Amino acid sequence: MRISIFAVGRIKKGPEYELNERYFQRFAKAAISLGFSFSGIREIAESRALFADQRRKEESAAMLSGLGKDIHLIVLDERGKLMTSRAFAEKVISCRDEGKHDLVFALGGPDGHSAEVREQADFVLSFGLMSWPYRFARVMLGEQLYRATTVLSNHPYHRE
Repeated sequence: MRISIFAVGRIKKGPEYELNERYFQRFAKAAISLGFSFSGIREIAESRALFADQRRKEESAAMLSGLGKDIHLIVLDERGKLMTSRAFAEKVISCRDEGKHDLVFALGGPDGHSAEVREQADFVLSFGLMSWPYRFARVMLGEQLYRATTVLSNHPYHRE
């Protein structure tokens, strides 16, 4: 199963970029033994529209137009379900076992996702009730994906 990230916004070179790269590289290496391949991060430009509703609509349209048909879509949103790291790992492996070829994680921009994106999601996930800058959310997703591979392969990185 291919795993990819659709993210609104671009991370510039700096500490967040380096941390992001580190976790996604670790994930890409560890994922192979579990039947996953990391297809990378597709960055979608932030809308410059005047109003938040219009920005969400434009960003969501760009995101949805890039999605294939045979995918499992997980949307990150503060209104989503809270999970432990182990439950997240089990969710990822269950997506693989359902037989779809692609798992896509969608990270919205500063205004979040439109209702259309959330409605198309197979699952809506929350990293907590607080709002996170997109740079941090992307790093957190990379770390949790790497952690999921360690949980699933009984690696000591994840301790309970």
